Amino acid sequence: MKLYIMTDLEGVAGVINWDDYGAPGARYYELAKSLTTQETNAAIEGAIAAGATEILVVDGHGHGAIDRCELHPAAELYAGRPMGYPFLCDESFDAAMVVGQHAKSNTDGGHLSHTGSFVIEELTINGVSVGELGCNMLFCGYFGVPTVMVAGDLACCEEARALVPEIETAAVKHGIKRGPATGLTGEQNKLHNGAAVHLHPERARALIRKHSELGLSRVREIPPYRLEPPYELVSVLRRTDTEPQKTARCAASDMIELLAMPRAHA
Repeated sequence: MKLYIMTDLEGVAGVINWDDYGAPGARYYELAKSLTTQETNAAIEGAIAAGATEILVVDGHGHGAIDRCELHPAAELYAGRPMGYPFLCDESFDAAMVVGQHAKSNTDGGHLSHTGSFVIEELTINGVSVGELGCNMLFCGYFGVPTVMVAGDLACCEEARALVPEIETAAVKHGIKRGPATGLTGEQNKLHNGAAVHLHPERARALIRKHSELGLSRVREIPPYRLEPPYELVSVLRRTDTEPQKTARCAASDMIELLAMPRAHA
């Protein structure tokens, strides 16, 4: 079986905030990369136990979050920039997983919730609110590839189950801030839900390993996530201290074309 794994960073247990963990030069960035890589390895181990024979890991965090020297040797790594949709996904994959994912912008009870960046207020496709997770599941679903396991914060896992109830999830931390970040600026949003309760990394990895194995073993029971064409994407930028919200609208009959379109907010 051929497996596709998309990774992010903010949904990993032990990643506390953006400023200290999210980018090169941050004081705990290398720790965040190691934590992310080890959670990815746990997903790989579970997948191998369920029969995976070929594994591609995509380093999906903007600045990179996979330590290639720590990554499980059974996997190949797609890394570097520029990248773009569909991130090397195609019909040859049997299943997909997402590791280190955070909830979408304005999620009640999320941790470091955002969609692409902290300045996005909302993103919808055909009226359905989606974040990075939903977009990932959609481009995999475009090729008929089901996303069988998602690991991240609890709100992100709930988001995944709302899109595909059959999916396996591994919640490795949970945010404690109640209420969405509606109406905040990007900088205010970055700080809005920065507190969470984290599992110990070893417990988080054990949970991911378990649900990775379960998800891949249940691949025939978990449908790909799809929306029907034609498509309209609406993206809303958060207000700034000097400017109101701005909106961009894109339309296409093809999901990959839609996701890849430039968005001119006005």
